Amino acid sequence: MREEECDVCEQLCEHPQNICLAKAEMLSDEQAQQLAEVFRILGDHTRVKILHALSRRELCVCDIAAVVQMGQSAVSHHLRLLRSLRLVKYRREGKMVWYSLDDDHVSLLLSQGIEHIEHR
Repeated sequence: MREEECDVCEQLCEHPQNICLAKAEMLSDEQAQQLAEVFRILGDHTRVKILHALSRRELCVCDIAAVVQMGQSAVSHHLRLLRSLRLVKYRREGKMVWYSLDDDHVSLLLSQGIEHIEHR
């Protein structure tokens, strides 16, 4: 059997109870769209690096720019996108702007992703 044939049922046989349960547990269209947007934003390696750095400690924009080796304006663009989805938050202290992860869910999402890619 060819590999592409291994991922389909050889016989059409739906299981109504499973279908009913899966439909009842299904995300709403709005939830699915919001989650897809989070994963789309996380699909950029620079933003993942920024989140990883912020998972360790609060950093100012200057520090983040140095860590990811980009200009502050480029980093600021990435931070705006991350902030728009509530993945990061900031606080102003005088002339400094400090960023951190928005909440523990973001840290958990990141650590679970890292754990998944390191799992063998």
